[in-house]
Amino acid sequence: MLPSYTVIGGRERLGSAGLSAVVLNRGRRYSRRNMFHDMEKTGFDQIVSVEPPPAQYDIEELAAQFPFVRFVLLKEAISLGEQINLAVSELDTPLFFVTWNDLRFVVGGGAQRMMERLSFPAENGEQGEERNFARRLCTVPVIQSQRFETLPTLRAPVLPRKKGHTRSLSPSREGLRSLYPFDGVGVYDRERFIRMGGFDGTLKSSYWQLMDFGFRAHLWGEEISATQTLKLSYEASPPVEDTSTGIDYRRFYLKNLAPVFRKDYAHLPLRRFPRFMLQAGECFFSACEDFSDGRQWVHTNRFRWRCDPRAIAGLWTPGNAEESVHTLRQESSA
Repeated sequence: MLPSYTVIGGRERLGSAGLSAVVLNRGRRYSRRNMFHDMEKTGFDQIVSVEPPPAQYDIEELAAQFPFVRFVLLKEAISLGEQINLAVSELDTPLFFVTWNDLRFVVGGGAQRMMERLSFPAENGEQGEERNFARRLCTVPVIQSQRFETLPTLRAPVLPRKKGHTRSLSPSREGLRSLYPFDGVGVYDRERFIRMGGFDGTLKSSYWQLMDFGFRAHLWGEEISATQTLKLSYEASPPVEDTSTGIDYRRFYLKNLAPVFRKDYAHLPLRRFPRFMLQAGECFFSACEDFSDGRQWVHTNRFRWRCDPRAIAGLWTPGNAEESVHTLRQESSA
């Protein structure tokens, strides 16, 4: 269910490249006028700016100056994933690009050029067919610091004793995989995103939303990879990921790490419950309810699995990516 919101502006459409932009807002200290001017030159079809409460005083002025920007004013604060889900409901283009108001283009080109690089002719289509589609769920850019130093924003899963953690990788060449899009930034295939169910709004931690999205994508046979043709840089320090565990991690565990994959379907066996109850730190009835909900979710989606978590971890081998010295570990249990 979508949260309550109000829409201002967005009456005009800039282009017809098939690529729109979603702008998330980190704060008021960044010049959005410059950003919208740059996006106008880029030629995105539509631009949706998600505005967390309280509403900024200059929204009406910005809407008048940039009639191609649709400002989505939230009535209450919502999570990163919920903001992206909401913005996508306001778009109709095949691809959409998620960014923040503290990120700027370094390399990219126009929207038409980006679309050409990230889309492919429709398979088994008729000769002369114009419709294109992206072959991957999400393409992540190279992201640099304010000093234009490349950040290790790619993530690779590691599964010691069923406790998921990730290691950080540098986007050193084209096509390297990432478990999830760092900070949510990337070019997404809208149809695949919707088919995936978007981000899980029941999770409130941005980190575990991204982890859940990435694991689910790979478990269900989707791809998230990097490109060298799109580079962005932060105007300030990059965000620090809050990897602390809690109720969101327990839901992530039940959805992604606990299920067993057999031939062409997955299930969450009852034998997983005793360990889950002991490590969850909940009373028996709460643990039963959480486990039952997770088991029902897995059953509903059981035929969408294509592999198990250990097969996902095997996609990242020493020869596939350059590992950085930074490692993010999850030391807590489910």
